[in-house]
Amino acid sequence: MRFTRKNKSVIPGFGLSFGITMAILGFIVIIPLCSLVVYSSKMSFAGFIETVTKPRMLASYRVSFTTAFYASFVNLVMGTVLAWVLVRYDFPFKRFMDGIIELPFALPTAVAGIALTHLTVSDGWVGRLFAHFGIKIAYTRLGITTALIFIGIPFVVRSVQPVLEKIDKEYEQAAQMLGASGAQTFFKVILPEIVPSLVAGFTMAFARCLGEYGSVVFIAGNTPYETEITPLLIMSKLQEYDYASATSIALVMLVAAFLILLINAVIQSRSSKIISGIG
Repeated sequence: MRFTRKNKSVIPGFGLSFGITMAILGFIVIIPLCSLVVYSSKMSFAGFIETVTKPRMLASYRVSFTTAFYASFVNLVMGTVLAWVLVRYDFPFKRFMDGIIELPFALPTAVAGIALTHLTVSDGWVGRLFAHFGIKIAYTRLGITTALIFIGIPFVVRSVQPVLEKIDKEYEQAAQMLGASGAQTFFKVILPEIVPSLVAGFTMAFARCLGEYGSVVFIAGNTPYETEITPLLIMSKLQEYDYASATSIALVMLVAAFLILLINAVIQSRSSKIISGIG
């Protein structure tokens, strides 16, 4: 007679684990998001369209989306550089620099906004330097982009860094032995490996920047049609107790964020299949 021994899992069985997972997901994510739809449904469809397409709202969408895109693109480039330096080089205070990358996650966004505003106004340390060249940072879209760069760069660094750590340097050495230049080695050997992580970092940073409020509201100046972001208008509607309008605008931003993350998932899936096919 043969006896088989079941491998006992450290965590509870699938049924219990799945139930706990769905319960937590429902209470923390699904129910709050569904409340946006419920509150928005109190408004007619024509009223909903009118609310979310007012000229002031369209201008705020333009400000939020353009500044979030520019900030995420800068983070894509500079975050890759930072990740490369942290992985490939040893230097004093490397661990301190590696830890400080996550400071925007821990620092209250309002504190970051106030600090950046004081630095970038015309008589601030940074703003004074740029003022000599006629460049104004605070209370402009450039200031908004600066704040979004600050809060978005950890997403790119932490997405790219683990992938770079796993890339074997022997591939680079082999490419160089075959006569490839440094640029060719990067674009032909390294870049294809980190493309999925770059896409993930960019889309997560973009989605985060799109909904940012605390670090932007101080430095933006909040000039209607110029530097007014969509989250600010949502807060304004809430202060006026216009919950239907606030949730309608929030629903638009929710759909935009969902589409961004969906595009990220699709691109990552296709990139992984392409890399697996090449391998």
